[in-house]
Amino acid sequence: MALGSLLPELLPGASGRTPLIERVARWSRERPDDPAYTFVDYSVNPSGVQVTLSWAETDRRARAMAVALRQVTGPGERAALLLPQTLEYMMAMLGAMHAHVVAVPLFSPDLPGHADRLIGAYTDAEPAVIVTTRNALPHVEKFLADHDVPQPKEILFADEVDLTLAGRWESEPVAFDDLAYLQYTSGSTRRPAGVEITHGNVTANAMQLWAGWAPEKPNPELVSWLPLFHDMGLIATMALPLVHGDHAIFTDPVSFIMNPMRWLELIAGRPGKNVYTAGPNFAYEYVASQARPERIAELDLSGLTTCLNGAEPIRTSTLSMFADAFAPAGLRPGAQAPGYGLAEATVFVTAAAEDVPPKAITVDRDALTQGELHLCDENAERATTLVSCGRPSGQIVAIVDPETRTEQPDGGVGEIWVHGPNTARGYWRNSERSQDTFGGELSEPGDLPSGPWMKTGDYGVVFEGDLYVTGRIKDLIIVDGRNHYPQDIEVTVQEAHPAIRSDHVAAFALPGSETEQLVVVAERNRRVPLGRVDVHEVETSVRGAINVEHEMSVHEFVLIEPGGVSRTSSGKIARAATRRRYLDGRLATTEARLASRR
Repeated sequence: MALGSLLPELLPGASGRTPLIERVARWSRERPDDPAYTFVDYSVNPSGVQVTLSWAETDRRARAMAVALRQVTGPGERAALLLPQTLEYMMAMLGAMHAHVVAVPLFSPDLPGHADRLIGAYTDAEPAVIVTTRNALPHVEKFLADHDVPQPKEILFADEVDLTLAGRWESEPVAFDDLAYLQYTSGSTRRPAGVEITHGNVTANAMQLWAGWAPEKPNPELVSWLPLFHDMGLIATMALPLVHGDHAIFTDPVSFIMNPMRWLELIAGRPGKNVYTAGPNFAYEYVASQARPERIAELDLSGLTTCLNGAEPIRTSTLSMFADAFAPAGLRPGAQAPGYGLAEATVFVTAAAEDVPPKAITVDRDALTQGELHLCDENAERATTLVSCGRPSGQIVAIVDPETRTEQPDGGVGEIWVHGPNTARGYWRNSERSQDTFGGELSEPGDLPSGPWMKTGDYGVVFEGDLYVTGRIKDLIIVDGRNHYPQDIEVTVQEAHPAIRSDHVAAFALPGSETEQLVVVAERNRRVPLGRVDVHEVETSVRGAINVEHEMSVHEFVLIEPGGVSRTSSGKIARAATRRRYLDGRLATTEARLASRR
């Protein structure tokens, strides 16, 4: 079953079809004093210090950065962005796109928890230049000295670029097929890979996202804390404002983690605006869990038009928790918009943004693992819930049998394939993997394009015109000939015992002599004192729950200390990374922690 169609204004030959980066100059001419980007800095003041660039200032700074980059490197060379998330980061991205220098959006090396990802992405990109700030230089120097990584030819300080250089920039034509930046995947299933995002890709996806978010409402603004080195954060914060010359207000992820209510306070602080925002599932649960009645009473969220929940799996419990927590602040039931996307599609694929409450269906788990969607009662023994991720905008989504390459009927489970101008052209310096992912061809296309299709690696199903994501193909656990989705097992585990931390469980398979063997790694809940944890009791509860709910046995259960389950940059459980750490014996177990205290 296929959904969607292409946007006419993105087709070759369409009038006004220009790369997104060229709109910086347009908005500088047409609305020079209007705000373009506002960064809110909480590091110097807990209440936040706002610094705003107008479109004229944005244009000037981006052109100056373009000249500065071209003084130290040439078109097609890579520039690694190793600096904190500030306005300088944004100007470095825009300047590189002007200069035909391939940006590699990364982060300052002192950002905790992402060291392996930084080493892998930086090494793969082989940048000719590093863009950083003077304050971040010691962290960059330590990173270069401590690791066997390519040494750059130059280090450019984004906060010291001479703005008078802007007058020396002579505009160069930018083609849709020109490479704009390398978006490194967050590595949930394998080593980070650089997705080649062209100027056409970023232009298309920004326009598709606006079309899917119904931007006909006046005075739209974007509020975000998402990391700019991640696909969702970069497109939402950098690219969306460029489509219509709108305003983006952003802060950095650490400021959000330290105080998640800052996110909603920024949204509430935009009276008279239609505010759009986005975040992964865990962020909505996190902010709802931290909200206190007295702080909620100070918020007015009636202007929050759409909040995209864009990282699967999307929990119905999270949707309800967020809605219930902030309804007293004026949050509309239809504001929450579950969606689906991935870096290989630039980011955005589908969203449920019809101004109605999120839609969920209850289906038979056994039928789903056999490739069919059967509705059932929510109290049925084998029931599981799926959340609608809505429909595509400006692209085509098909559900395909990966073996026969034929389109599946409505209600049939298959791999999600995507076709549109937002799908990337390949992976950086990896032609074999590029062909495997981006070279999909339908054996019986019918009315659909025969190719090329981007194969997502995700299982999904279309039901009544909506896309439902069921899980990663590579994460599927097959025991005794039966398929099991790991996220179903993980929910069972986290509900089995109060000593297990919710949404911090990884289920994966190991090869066995006759069938795959299930391993479950779960973090200890911080709220349960260590001295009251009986590891044997927790394990017994987990084994019993999985046996009853999924009719399978557990090869090994490991309870580990908080922070041990690997996560991607978007907050998803990184099962493959956790599996590697398990096999390497690098997990800090609660049993060892208890033994050390005896």
